[in-house]
Amino acid sequence: MTEKLPHPVLGDRFTDAFAYAVHLHARQARKDTTISYLTHLMAVCSLVLEDGGDEDQAIAALLHDGPEDHGGQPVLDEIRKRFGDEVANLVDGLTDTLELEKPPWESRKRDYLARLQVEPTSVLAVSLADKLHNLRSIAVDHANLGEALWKRFRAGRTQQEWYFTALLEVFERRLPDSRNLPEFRRLIADVFGDKLG
Repeated sequence: MTEKLPHPVLGDRFTDAFAYAVHLHARQARKDTTISYLTHLMAVCSLVLEDGGDEDQAIAALLHDGPEDHGGQPVLDEIRKRFGDEVANLVDGLTDTLELEKPPWESRKRDYLARLQVEPTSVLAVSLADKLHNLRSIAVDHANLGEALWKRFRAGRTQQEWYFTALLEVFERRLPDSRNLPEFRRLIADVFGDKLG
């Protein structure tokens, strides 16, 4: 007889987090598309759970862009009040700025990369799921639009390649056994045309 594996318990907190994510993002679309932003949050949540994440990580996946996109510190404070310190700390670790007037793209990304060196692996697992889903979307759009795709981003192809490659280096070092890592590595090679390990 095969031993049953434990499975994550998703309860009322998860349901409440989903409703709060809808409240924050229901009128938001993904960059320069008509695709609901909620699709990204649900996909990231799914990737986190498929990679062995727990309920706190799943909730953080649903809420990870709330402070950055919809109000900064007050939204993070509301997440802490509703869902507890662990979720709020995860979301804070996933946020590259709480400033409503965002600093320049490259400095934000360099600061985020530096923080990922020391964040708990629970944060990194959600970050990898987030970046993987972003890269999946880029790969699909790149196949359809070609190099014109890069016009939709603040940072162009060269900067995006630098950022995703730097993220890969961090994830390979700190999350070598992640189920999401091989696909992330492959998509970087597919999108940017590099042969990576």
